[in-house]
Amino acid sequence: MITVADAIQIVLDHTPKLEPEEIVLTEALGRILAEDIVADTDLPPFDRAQMDGYALRAEEAQQTPAQLRVVGESVAGKGWHNELQPGTVIRIMTGAPVPIGADAVQQVELTREDGDGSVVEILEPVSPGRSIVRQGSEIRAGETVLRVGEQINAGMISVLASFGYAHVAVGTRPRVSVLATGSELVSVDRRPGQDQIRDSNNYSIGAYAELAGAQVKLFPLAGDEIGLLKKQIGIAIERSDVVITSGGVSMGLYDFTKTALRELGAEILFERVALRPGKPIVFAKMPSGTLVFGLPGNPVSVAVTFNLFARSSLLRMQGANETQLTSDSAILAKALKGSGDRESYLPARLSTDSEGRAVAEPLKWGGSSDFVAFARANALIQVPTGIKLLNEGDLVRVLRLP
Repeated sequence: MITVADAIQIVLDHTPKLEPEEIVLTEALGRILAEDIVADTDLPPFDRAQMDGYALRAEEAQQTPAQLRVVGESVAGKGWHNELQPGTVIRIMTGAPVPIGADAVQQVELTREDGDGSVVEILEPVSPGRSIVRQGSEIRAGETVLRVGEQINAGMISVLASFGYAHVAVGTRPRVSVLATGSELVSVDRRPGQDQIRDSNNYSIGAYAELAGAQVKLFPLAGDEIGLLKKQIGIAIERSDVVITSGGVSMGLYDFTKTALRELGAEILFERVALRPGKPIVFAKMPSGTLVFGLPGNPVSVAVTFNLFARSSLLRMQGANETQLTSDSAILAKALKGSGDRESYLPARLSTDSEGRAVAEPLKWGGSSDFVAFARANALIQVPTGIKLLNEGDLVRVLRLP
């Protein structure tokens, strides 16, 4: 068996980066940047008012009340483009350009206009620079604002739009084929017969793969017949960058996945990891370059192994800087058993206590087939190899699930 860290490194070392593609801005959410984003203008592009009020010379409002003449108005999208002369002010709205000659904005609540609006009384002093955002104070033209490998979130969409990126280069979404093995499985729209269960792995793998940015195709169930399994995997390989199977990777008489892969010419890069749950996991590379992940059959093992290994590969293909699950420290809410010879990644519910500290509560679950309990998990507690017991109050490492 190899360690989790070694297995992750093998996966990353054998995962190619796909050629990027250019897409329209409206399709960019969640994608991985394949180009640096550079500001084409200062931001803000001019001195900008932070609130409604009057743009003035601060020195003329040190003795208050001060009466000044109103000579114009600046609103967002239509500024007053003259130089402000001594003894005068202009009416100004939030976001509007501040004219040359003005060095402060006094908020409207601290002023009083006369009847016809030609004169305003400044009721309180104002300091130079008050309520003005200076040109280029947020970013200067030519500066890099977002970098290759970052995942585009909703806030970044605004940045891309502000600097004219109607089209943007992003990592190409990997094509992923998913197929489950096992003669006990029936499709989700059928009622299971005796000794049968509905397939859930195809759907959970597909969902996790989509969250990781992949284009997913679910294949029909392959059963435990090696000829059909080889045929299904062969078709999937031709159409995919990554094939993900579940079941059939252990040492039983009907575990045919590794046999099928070898007969198709696969190079098996590892097949057992010192991991709980999820020890039997296959990672292989086909002659065509397609990667194959043979995940265990139990649903919790599927979720853990996908998120540790396959997810990392899919994100690496898209050029992501961060390919691992987000790691945090948390206080353990109750005692938890580990495994002497394997590293454990156990389901937990992560929350925040009254003091703002992260708290990890291990979920009561019945093992690697207990997908109902796992559905409540939003994190995995990592228990290092050799640690048999963690006590309530211990500080633990947790990985946040997507």
